[in-house]
Amino acid sequence: MESALRRALDSVVDPELDEPITDLGFVAACEVVGDEVRVDLRLPTYFCAPNFAYLMVADARDALAAVAPGRVRVRLLDHFAAEEINAGVAAGEGFDAAFPGMAAGELDELRRTFLRKAHAAYQQQIAARLLRAGRTHVDLVRMRLGDVAEDTSRLRRRREQLGLPSDDGAPLLVDDHGLPVDAESLPLRLRLARTTQVSIEGNAGWCRGLLETRYGGLH
Repeated sequence: MESALRRALDSVVDPELDEPITDLGFVAACEVVGDEVRVDLRLPTYFCAPNFAYLMVADARDALAAVAPGRVRVRLLDHFAAEEINAGVAAGEGFDAAFPGMAAGELDELRRTFLRKAHAAYQQQIAARLLRAGRTHVDLVRMRLGDVAEDTSRLRRRREQLGLPSDDGAPLLVDDHGLPVDAESLPLRLRLARTTQVSIEGNAGWCRGLLETRYGGLH
């Protein structure tokens, strides 16, 4: 059961950083008490965005409920909106219901926005390695996912979540709509995607530093 719970939590990512909450140190506790799974989450600051926090708490509860035979309780600690978030997730409410008058719609589009950013960053990383290995931009736009020797599981997973083609015959490089990228526009796209990747990596490092400072080390 402990291994199943861990794998479930490994599948939950910070939407902005696209890293598992387990790797980021956001899981403060995970235990089974009687027939109930109890998980406590913590974030780098008291004022982390409540919409991101709500997504992670709700996703953690859903992931655990899929593998736990009994009840699941996920609780956010040390956050200014913890009471509203914990109550909303426990009741199965949406973000709008938990924050009436404050939320601008549900969180699906926010999730898709960050999935698109992660997808662009993964494409850029693979493309950059291929270019360093001697491939050209023309080569890249002609390649299929199945042509890439390295692991493309993270890229494929994000495509599946976005409803984009992810089979071996799918183009290696596509836009947000799943359409192939042409060689002429590829350099600019890769530069923009590199900016996104640097931002994601920088924010992840910043969050880790804040969390370690706040809690005196990651465990």
